[in-house]
Amino acid sequence: MNTASLAHPGALGAEPDALGDARSGTPGGVQIDHLTVRFGSRTVLDDLSLTIQRGELLTVLGRSGCGKTTLLRFIAGFIEADGLAGTLTVAGRDLTHVSPHRRNLGLLFQSYALFPHLSVYENVAFGLKARRTPAKDIARRVADVLKLVQLGDAGHVMPAQLSGGMQQRVALARALVIEPDVLLLDEPLSALDANLRASVRSELKALHERLPNLTIVCVTHDQDDALVLSDRTLLMRDGRIAQLGTPQQLYDAPNDAFVARYLGAANLMPPQVAFAMGDARYNERERVACLRPESMRIVPLGEGQLHGTIASVEWYGAVLSVSVTLDAMPNDPVLVQMQRSHGMMPEKGERISLHYEADDVVLIQP
Repeated sequence: MNTASLAHPGALGAEPDALGDARSGTPGGVQIDHLTVRFGSRTVLDDLSLTIQRGELLTVLGRSGCGKTTLLRFIAGFIEADGLAGTLTVAGRDLTHVSPHRRNLGLLFQSYALFPHLSVYENVAFGLKARRTPAKDIARRVADVLKLVQLGDAGHVMPAQLSGGMQQRVALARALVIEPDVLLLDEPLSALDANLRASVRSELKALHERLPNLTIVCVTHDQDDALVLSDRTLLMRDGRIAQLGTPQQLYDAPNDAFVARYLGAANLMPPQVAFAMGDARYNERERVACLRPESMRIVPLGEGQLHGTIASVEWYGAVLSVSVTLDAMPNDPVLVQMQRSHGMMPEKGERISLHYEADDVVLIQP
């Protein structure tokens, strides 16, 4: 196995009788149709349909209990529910009723689940040995995948001797070595501290760029994971799709207030506050105006569209987060994010105005 073979996953990964002739010439990707999952009277996923293209990295985002992990477990084949309906197609093959070990999927969970008594090499080789892969092929494929995750010299090391980030790479190598049709990641970065999380996130993105045909589904609750990693992001709410699109689409053109606030800070205000009289959007009654904090600029009083008083200033290194109480909205302060400069710092209690471009304001559902 080499990087090129990983870029065309599948042939060596699963049991031959599990794949049959369906593997030859079939497209990759995942198709879920009308998926409903109920546990007793509780509906966890509600008539969800989704297409994930081959080679796509999809992040599934949402709060605890929204159904994102249940969706991942359904793809993996681990769901046993009182009420389960829907179909699953992976790489052109119907896997709806196929047992988990015959699905040819790579799994990486939050806990990594490494065998502490096995070396890095033995951990990575475990799945291949279970498939009765010839020993010479195991050695070659394990060496290739360890090199891919930058652990080429660590085969003899025990997991306890590795850092958290390195343990995660071992778990990732174990998931990749079987050449899966789809790689499933369940909160893969949540056990890491902030600095290491950012580093490993970048490594995952670089890995996906090296394996352009590998389909990846990554469940996370962290908006930064979604913004950095995703080709597309699926934001879930109460078992349904709140919005599906590129991270930029979700951030710049959210469907509603829930999406706007999940992907970052958002100032929501009546259109009569955000737009000047005479603007066609001024009389909008069904939607609210959404303006991101970085789209507003603090200017001297009278030189912007909105006027108010600085309520607080918080310093985050290179970025200042400024809360402003608007004259037009005294009970709902707005947030302004600005780059720290060598000029005058805004001060609490200062009277100022806010300037922004009308095109930066988006009308969304409340």
